Amino acid sequence: MIFIEDITIEILTKERPRRLYVYVPDEINEHPEYTYPVLYMFDGHNLFFDDHATYGKSWGLKDFLDNNHIPIIVVAVECNHRGHGRLDEYSPYRARSGYGEAKGCGSIYMDWLVTELKPLIDAHFPTIPDRLHTYIAGSSMGGLMSLYAATEYSDVFSKAACLSPSVWFGYKKMLTMIRNAGIRPQTSVYMDIGSEELKGRPIMLYRMLDVEKELKKKEVPVRFRIIEDGTHTEASWEQQLPVVFSYLLDESNDRH
Repeated sequence: MIFIEDITIEILTKERPRRLYVYVPDEINEHPEYTYPVLYMFDGHNLFFDDHATYGKSWGLKDFLDNNHIPIIVVAVECNHRGHGRLDEYSPYRARSGYGEAKGCGSIYMDWLVTELKPLIDAHFPTIPDRLHTYIAGSSMGGLMSLYAATEYSDVFSKAACLSPSVWFGYKKMLTMIRNAGIRPQTSVYMDIGSEELKGRPIMLYRMLDVEKELKKKEVPVRFRIIEDGTHTEASWEQQLPVVFSYLLDESNDRH
């Protein structure tokens, strides 16, 4: 089942509410004593319903979780659609792009998620709140933010799934961020990128490999995949859901 409520991030958008999506397994009706790990995600509007998605195609996440009886709670907030609001909120640092200069409000967004949203979710839903059962995931700039969360908020998140992460964005700042991070043990990262995304852009592969190398220097296990025929789309990311959730719920990853 999915709960959808309007929520306002006062520190960022004040009077402009956006939708908060919370997926909870249907079995909770019969087993209210059950508790679950929690996955926080970005771009909540693109995850569950095609008619909510920006381009008319979602990840089909509700159907996937329901059909496979995945024992997890998923929490996802709609992005800021106003102007370059999404880019500002999903950029961990100030940087320029083809869309202009991003303000680097990612740290403000993550502080809000960790200090306000997570306690709210833990208070109202049957979560397992410790870091070993708290994960984060996203795609594109949301993938970059998931990588940021794994490095700067590893006291909260133990696993990050970064699908087609925008590692090109503020590339040198990103590598510096990883090098300077005090990443806790038992933190791991999943990354992927589609082969179609790499066509004519081999530098993207080198940058992904640089990220992998820097994480491994910090003794962070990384699972990196190149998706054959993969594209930078919700339809392509939907196809990776079985691998992503297998990674997240594999307890052997907790014992590194």
